[in-house]
Amino acid sequence: MLNGTTMGFFKKLFSAYVWGNLLAMVAVAALAVFLLWKGLALYTKHGETVSVPSLIGLQESDAMYTLERLGLRGVVADSAYNKRKPTDSILEQHPVAGAKVKAGREIQLTINSAHTPTLPLPDVADNSSLREAQAKLTAMGFKLGPVEYIPGDRDWVYGVKSRGHNVYTGERVPLDVPLILQVGNNSTDEEIDEWDDDIDEELSDDDALADDDRYGIDLIDP
Repeated sequence: MLNGTTMGFFKKLFSAYVWGNLLAMVAVAALAVFLLWKGLALYTKHGETVSVPSLIGLQESDAMYTLERLGLRGVVADSAYNKRKPTDSILEQHPVAGAKVKAGREIQLTINSAHTPTLPLPDVADNSSLREAQAKLTAMGFKLGPVEYIPGDRDWVYGVKSRGHNVYTGERVPLDVPLILQVGNNSTDEEIDEWDDDIDEELSDDDALADDDRYGIDLIDP
């Protein structure tokens, strides 16, 4: 049988006062957790997303205004050059249009530069073959024009021209101006002179025959 002390303990344990305090503590704890979760949701805008608008073709100022109205931040991350597009217009954006992002997200923009970008010419003259020079220059973004052949070792690059003038290693060259590679054609200056002489002789013979035909002169071998 339970003695008086034990009975008193169980009466206090199951009393309304004790249970009331326990329920109050549970309620306070639950309320604190709810308020904390709600506060974090408001702070981080939990679950709230914004659809990224299409900015391609807009002027930089218009794109920035559009993003600001949606709670997004525009940042110019790069520039490029397209002569068919207006200066300061948006060429690329990241994330792309239609992507779902949180408010406050940074949108990176590429704008159209007012000037043709230039790059320093790499060391290709007298240092690489035609194929190596073409691969290096096109990989860097340079445009290439027709090859100009000159006396020298076959397919060896001896010089580079831009706008009719020779350009040299380290010189900055516009990317939209075609470069002309001066490449050896496996001949020497002496061979070129001999070819010119042969061509001149052939032309002289042709002119003489034309004169004979014009005046009705028949050539008779002796």
